[in-house]
Amino acid sequence: MNEFKNVTVVRKANSYFDGNVTSRTILFESGEKKTLGIMMPGSYRFDTAKKEVMELLAGDVDILLPGESTWRHIAAGESFEVPANSEFDIKVNAVSDYCCSYLD
Repeated sequence: MNEFKNVTVVRKANSYFDGNVTSRTILFESGEKKTLGIMMPGSYRFDTAKKEVMELLAGDVDILLPGESTWRHIAAGESFEVPANSEFDIKVNAVSDYCCSYLD
């Protein structure tokens, strides 16, 4: 899906890691929530409250998911899932554009 229709965009940006990771929240009429963002090169640790699916729209990252000991490479066009109430590590190798979906 290249565009979202009939959504509400929260104007205030979500900013993490001194502005190296930013996103905007997109709210759907169905109650679904997504964020669209940019990550600058660096290493970051995120925690999750809900289950998340992160789709990499552009860029290049490596991820270490909960319970795994091997880093996985994720390229543009690929996605990965993170369980609720967990943490994951991400190494952003190039400026990366992403869409994160929050699932119940």
